[in-house]
Amino acid sequence: MRNGAFINTCRAQILSRAESSFHGRRRKSEEGRRRKKGGGPKKKPVSRSVRAGLQFPVGRIGRYLKKGRYAQRVGTGAPVYMAAVLEYLAAEVLELAGNAARDNKKNRIIPRHVLLAVRNDEELGKLLQGVTIAHGGVLPNINPVLLPKKTGGDKATKEPKSPSKAAKSPKTAAS
Repeated sequence: MRNGAFINTCRAQILSRAESSFHGRRRKSEEGRRRKKGGGPKKKPVSRSVRAGLQFPVGRIGRYLKKGRYAQRVGTGAPVYMAAVLEYLAAEVLELAGNAARDNKKNRIIPRHVLLAVRNDEELGKLLQGVTIAHGGVLPNINPVLLPKKTGGDKATKEPKSPSKAAKSPKTAAS
């Protein structure tokens, strides 16, 4: 992917989820406002995470945004957007870590697989550049200068296999 494509795809997916969750709400009609309270069955409460189609908790993230005092006020769409971004990043990291675990013939993701997934991906590596993953280890890397030199690979240093091919045979030279 080219630079910024990761962010653009993330932004497009998040916007589509956030917009779909808020366009479903409608104002009560005049008829609904005049209806007496207590009439009819009570509706089951639906969480904002379910409305947005997310697994991450929108309400909890909203509470943390308010409690953290990042701004004086927090809009209703901010926690939905934030939850969608976090869910997308978590899904991306888990998918790559699962692939790394499968490559190592393991069924369980361990911190080593997460590290390999993040560091081998260009965009995630850039995003999490200063992050240390506990028990992740390091990427396998050997400086090419330290590798042993290949011998016998050059044709100039090779000796001919048989002396007859190097010079003409004495029979052909005598006749």
